[in-house]
Amino acid sequence: MIQDPAYTVEPWGIRETHLELENLAQSESVFAQSNGHIGVRGTLDEGEPAGLPGTYLNAFYEARPLPYAEAGYGYPEAGETVVNMTNGKIIRLLVDDSPFDIRYGDLEEHDRRIDFRSGILTRMALWRSPTGNTVRVTSERFVSFSQRALMAIRYTVEPTAAETRVVVQSELVTNEPGATMTNDPRTAAALEAPLEAEEFLGGDARAVLVHQTKQSKLRAGAAMGHEIEGPAGTDWHSEAWEDLGRTTINSTPGPGDPLTITKFVTYGWSARRSVPAIRDQVSAALAEATHTGWDELVAAQRAYLDDFWERADVELDGDAELQQAVRFGLFHSLQASARGEGRAIPAKGLTGPGYDGHTFWDTEAYVLPLLSYAAPEAAAEALKWRLATIEKARERAKELGLGGAAFPWRTISGAECGAYWPAGTAAFHINADIAQAVLRQCDVNVDPDFEEEVALPLLVETARLWRSLGHHDAHGAFRIDGVTGPDEYSAVADNNIYTNLLAAKNLRGAAEFAERYGEAGEGLGVDPEEVASWRDAAEAMTIPYDEALEVHPQSDNFTKHARWDFDAVEPDQYPLLLNYPYFDLYRKQVVKQADLVMAMVICSDAFTPEEKARNFAYYEPLTVRDSSLSACVQAVMAAETGHLELAYDYLGEAALMDLDDLEHNSSDGIHIASLAGTWIAVVLGFGGLRDHDGMLSFMPRLPERLGRVCFRLGYRGRRIWVEVTKRGTKFKLLDGEEAVRFRYFGEEVELGEEGLEFGPPPPVEPPPDPVHQPPGRTPQKRRPSR
Repeated sequence: MIQDPAYTVEPWGIRETHLELENLAQSESVFAQSNGHIGVRGTLDEGEPAGLPGTYLNAFYEARPLPYAEAGYGYPEAGETVVNMTNGKIIRLLVDDSPFDIRYGDLEEHDRRIDFRSGILTRMALWRSPTGNTVRVTSERFVSFSQRALMAIRYTVEPTAAETRVVVQSELVTNEPGATMTNDPRTAAALEAPLEAEEFLGGDARAVLVHQTKQSKLRAGAAMGHEIEGPAGTDWHSEAWEDLGRTTINSTPGPGDPLTITKFVTYGWSARRSVPAIRDQVSAALAEATHTGWDELVAAQRAYLDDFWERADVELDGDAELQQAVRFGLFHSLQASARGEGRAIPAKGLTGPGYDGHTFWDTEAYVLPLLSYAAPEAAAEALKWRLATIEKARERAKELGLGGAAFPWRTISGAECGAYWPAGTAAFHINADIAQAVLRQCDVNVDPDFEEEVALPLLVETARLWRSLGHHDAHGAFRIDGVTGPDEYSAVADNNIYTNLLAAKNLRGAAEFAERYGEAGEGLGVDPEEVASWRDAAEAMTIPYDEALEVHPQSDNFTKHARWDFDAVEPDQYPLLLNYPYFDLYRKQVVKQADLVMAMVICSDAFTPEEKARNFAYYEPLTVRDSSLSACVQAVMAAETGHLELAYDYLGEAALMDLDDLEHNSSDGIHIASLAGTWIAVVLGFGGLRDHDGMLSFMPRLPERLGRVCFRLGYRGRRIWVEVTKRGTKFKLLDGEEAVRFRYFGEEVELGEEGLEFGPPPPVEPPPDPVHQPPGRTPQKRRPSR
């Protein structure tokens, strides 16, 4: 875990003032850069030392077998793992024959900073070699938002005392060692040098490498080119081998006469295109980058981010550390999605190989709520990717004996890769999560073409799944049995409320869209009888309730199970799944992550305020948060039920998940869903936003330790500015000509050009009793801001 004072607290960036070699992998995740198509970890320019090297292309993977001790029908047979692509970041430096390596000589100064407004990672190192030569090395690196195939680096070497001979080796390196982090020898074997060379070219300060994965047969190319400025006598040459492209620069810079190298690296991949086509693709992207030039690319990067922050920024007064962390989360959420363009958003983005690079329900449930309001084009592209995989989902449903489409629990290509079916295939709620994201996207953004071409088929096929998965019992109630909800410690249960409520919304939404786009619906085989069956199932959906306890069991009979003996658990025995058998977890009252509580957030209108308060008080002592996905959801419900200081603490946990390495696994990539969840915690928690029934509503309240929260929302062609303080709440219409109607504490109001201002919100009725968490699982109290 990175400790103070490795990072300084500042509002618009993350700055590292000294290196901790034992924490390099985590820093590489924190400083990772991506545009949703290319991802590069924040390794040092010279390549060594490194915690976990990594360069990734979205959806570029290697296939591997999924062997089972005992086979079973419907088990996925092949896994998919993200591949470490050709590394174009490496720039090695020799100073008078001494390699620049921070483990040797004397690193007199070190400063590294990622700027959220420019998108540039800047590094400055003042290093004295073992032979006594001191040089200042500065570099700037970014992955371009304006040219999605491009990463660019500017690297400068300047001696501080006298002219010094230097040699710079700028490289493309494929199949680099140390790029996997796994305890599974089968995975390690599959990823050991997974790329086979097909073409390599070098010359004129440029190089191109083309490779293909051994099993999945995906083809990728990388190209690099350089612009070199240095003192008289500077020369260079380029060459290439199967797994290495290199441009070598010889120079003798001096004080005030530095050597500056601008390096452009471009990437591309395809499952279909030929070697010449891939080579030409990356070469053309390289030509465009050099034609545009460094300065224009930097300006375009800044303009892209300026536009994003105008739409997405969240301001917090009273906690500088949390302000930094919230913007860190927003920045990485954008990086994970901005230029994916028909690709998925992996759980760790493109910041590391964690979770094998797979996409889960995290995308639709945690990331897309933010993007639908702040970056709707990126949200739409993520949903278009789901549509592009629908044939595989239909095939999976057919294999399982079901109708419609069964989307995978975890995947890269769209094929199911979840080997443990109780927490994979049985988690059918992912299909309703997709439908919920579709409905939100259509509600927040006006796009009839998207509704007809993307939303309709996704809603129809997921509705068909629910209609075939569930059944009407003898009393006419519609049941969905044998499924796993968000809580993976309660698998294969009947009538999980989260699943059932979202399935009902899915069914109603499919019926509405099929009637709205009648001809397109008919093209999908929808008829009035099928629409009626969807509505019947939604209206008759089973929602369990425990009359004796006056709470909702998260699934049938959950509240009748024995309670987990939390007092017998030692602090180092969390997460429980690594120390206790699933058999025991499944039959006890213990919750891995918010489940019924999450249902109350997403389907808020399905519960009364009194039910929410009782349910929250009941589930808090059972929820151990063995998942990074839980804290932000608990923050929202804590705020709504009056536990504002607890909500604030949960927000801190979600926001600092990776900066403080709370799950001890940020080394293999950051947690995109938890970081996007900080937006959920602030905007839905303290901003009180809900988006039910086609109208926004707000019930803002602040914890004592925050003086102000301000955020922006894109909504149906308008942009709304919201400011919440202890004195009251202000709304402004920043963009859009038409007024917006919404509810403020239940009262319908209209926001026009003149804005709206309200006094202090109604006082929060203090909860009758404080809520408690399992022993040792109380969120860390927010410490005073540094």
